[in-house]
Amino acid sequence: MAAKKRKTARKTTRKRKPTATKRRSAKTTTKRGVPAKKKRGAATTPRRALTKGKSAPKAKTTRASSARRAPKRIIAIMGATGSQGGGLARAILSDSSSGVTVRAITRNPDAPAARELARLGAEVVAGNAEDRSSLERAFAGAYGAYCVTFFWAHMSPEREKAEAMAQAQAAKRAGVEHAVWSTLEDTRQFVPLGDTRIPTLMGHYKVPHFDAKAEADAYFATLGVPTTYLVTSFYWDNFIHFGMNPKPGADGVLEIALPIGTAKLSGIAAEDIGKCAYGIFKRGAPYIGRRVGIAGGHLTGAEMAASLGKALGRPVRYVAVPPDVYRHLGFPGADELGNMFQIDAEFQDRFMAARDIREARALNPALQTFDDWAKAHRKEMPTS
Repeated sequence: MAAKKRKTARKTTRKRKPTATKRRSAKTTTKRGVPAKKKRGAATTPRRALTKGKSAPKAKTTRASSARRAPKRIIAIMGATGSQGGGLARAILSDSSSGVTVRAITRNPDAPAARELARLGAEVVAGNAEDRSSLERAFAGAYGAYCVTFFWAHMSPEREKAEAMAQAQAAKRAGVEHAVWSTLEDTRQFVPLGDTRIPTLMGHYKVPHFDAKAEADAYFATLGVPTTYLVTSFYWDNFIHFGMNPKPGADGVLEIALPIGTAKLSGIAAEDIGKCAYGIFKRGAPYIGRRVGIAGGHLTGAEMAASLGKALGRPVRYVAVPPDVYRHLGFPGADELGNMFQIDAEFQDRFMAARDIREARALNPALQTFDDWAKAHRKEMPTS
């Protein structure tokens, strides 16, 4: 009898099992007979992950595989410890949603500025603008490359052109998909070499650091490198680093001296050049092949003096120096800068038209005005 009772109990248990299954099916079926999990798939996913131990790891594996398939794009940056390249590197590194990573190229990876970029998350690699093989290694695997030359390190237009050629060739060899080349106008298109109003320098140039960059545009175009030609402006940072800072005049009042008369000069904060370049990289293909001129402002010498005075909290006046006097001031590059300022002044409308403040601000919404820049850097500006 005892055995019989146990058998009956087992049968009862088996009968209840299908009934439980039915009740569960009823709960997960809509009135139209469509399983609720199809209609509410997103809502049921967490329940499956919680009740079936193998589902959650599977999703994690899929996400990990996807991440491996889509690594961040690399932008290789020449002069990453300098003004333009540094601005670009910091703009990318400060943007957690950028989808790109910085490869900072520098001649000295152990320099403090290079170590700081590494601390911020950049990959720092050695590269020399005059050594194409080092640039090919540095550009390898990169999606984009920021290309810039270093005229004021040697003041040789021939070396500057060699630097540009090495970068163009390295970008071509590495298969870079988007290069941004920092360039300027050929001033000989404004003032021919035979025009004696402005001296010809080194036998071939009016403003060597302009003209050499302009010649180098052809290197990128001829090699077929997908390039945006970024036309830059006068660095406002020259009022800190290039000896153009306000200095006391004979009466003790601070002065800035420039050979531009009453003309307006297109200028920009050096770091904003890099930030505009970042905007170009983010926009990608529509900017390839374009020539894009940028500025933060077009100001007269008097307007710049007033802004500097407001930032420094003491009067600053503008002194208009004749270009030929400026050319003979005796500091390295005085003749070249005298020519540059004279051409800027005489052809101000063409220079300003080539540098669009609105486009610069669209590329870099944080674009600084000269007032902004002067206020931010007032403590760095020498006044003696």
